Amino acid sequence: MPLVEWSRILRSVAAVGVLAGFAGLACAQTPVVAVTGYRLHAGDKLDVSVWKETEMQRPTVVIAPDGYFSFPLVGQILAAGKTVSEVRQEIESKLTKYIPDPVVTVGIADVGGNVAYVIGQVAKPGAYVMNPSINVLQALALAGGGTPYAKMDSIIVIRGSQAAQRVMPFKFGQVSAGRDLEQNVVLEAGDVVLVP
Repeated sequence: MPLVEWSRILRSVAAVGVLAGFAGLACAQTPVVAVTGYRLHAGDKLDVSVWKETEMQRPTVVIAPDGYFSFPLVGQILAAGKTVSEVRQEIESKLTKYIPDPVVTVGIADVGGNVAYVIGQVAKPGAYVMNPSINVLQALALAGGGTPYAKMDSIIVIRGSQAAQRVMPFKFGQVSAGRDLEQNVVLEAGDVVLVP
């Protein structure tokens, strides 16, 4: 289907409800397979266990807003910004004081901290879990597309925090026509897609 057709589809999605059904499927919570290179975020949930140490099984460990979680004998572990493999190695190295050759397993149970926000003139504004990543067009589809009042060529993506924030323009008309596709950036955790 030509990209020009997507413009018409996204604008009428509130009435048709086609992409809204896909959004519900995409947001359904299912176990997540470890993704190579995925960096953990505050709010992600981990399954952590130590082989042959039944008292050191943690079926659900939530990474706190400060990026840390606690684990027996190890204390606080900084997980945000690290891969599952890096977290596993850190736990193993700290456990060697107490357990000879510990075998630690760390798995991702939920990527609830890997969230982008779509706000403004969309059918379903809100926070959307990226599993593991989505671009601006995909985020708009999850949010049900623009309302009839949306200024689709004035969309902005706000990235960063406080003083380090930056704004990236997104002109839906250009992208849907197959031009300037570099605007369709892959979103990062915490990004805000604002549809005026």
